[in-house]
Amino acid sequence: NAPLCQSSGEAFYNVSPFTLRDLKNRAKQQQLKADFEAYLDGFSPNVQEILDKFKFRNQIPTLIEADILGYLIEKFLDGRINLSPKLVQDVDGNEILPALDNHAMGTIFEELIRRFNEENNEEAGEHFTPRDVVKLMADLIFLPVADDIESGTYLVYDGACGTGGMLTVAEERLAELSSKHGKEVSIHLYGQEINAETYAITKSDLLLKGEGAET
Repeated sequence: NAPLCQSSGEAFYNVSPFTLRDLKNRAKQQQLKADFEAYLDGFSPNVQEILDKFKFRNQIPTLIEADILGYLIEKFLDGRINLSPKLVQDVDGNEILPALDNHAMGTIFEELIRRFNEENNEEAGEHFTPRDVVKLMADLIFLPVADDIESGTYLVYDGACGTGGMLTVAEERLAELSSKHGKEVSIHLYGQEINAETYAITKSDLLLKGEGAET
C-alpha cells in the first residue's frame, strides 16, 4: 500500500477509474449507483473501515430512491465549500477558503448531534465533550509538568476518544509547550471508541492529517 499512498500524497488512496467529478454528470440513477459504488470500492482498506462504520453503503439505495445522490455529490464538489484540512488558494497563493481543522469539524459534528438529541431526547455527552472542557483537561495534564518535558517521542492515548477532539488538543498543547521550552518532540496519537460513527469520524480526521495510515 505504501507506493499507492505515496502516489496519492495522502495516507489513503483510491484505485477506481472514477473521481466524484466524473460521477457528477451521470444522468441515469442506476448507472450513477453502480459507478458510485465502484468509486467507494476503490478506496484503501483504512477508508473501507470508515465507510463500514458509518454504514454508508446502506444509505445508497435510499439516496437513489429519493433521486438525491447526484445532488449530494454536487454539494461535495461545490467550490464554496472546503471540507479539507488544507486551505484552498488561488494561483497567486492567496487564501480562497480556510482549512477545516479538527476543532471546526468537531463544532459541526456537535451541532448535528445537538439537533439529533433534540429530536430523539438523548444525552449529548455520549457523543462529544465541550471544547472548553477539553482544553481545560489538556492544561491540567500538561501544565504541571511543562518544565519537565524533554525532547523525544510521546504517545498520547485516549481510551474513550469520541471524535478525537481531546487527542488533537492534547497534541497541540504538548507541541506548544515543548516548543516554548526549546524541545523537539514527535507525537503519536492512539485512541479507542465504542461508538462506531464517532470512531469513524476520528479515523477520518487522522487520515486527512496524514496519520492513521495503518489498517
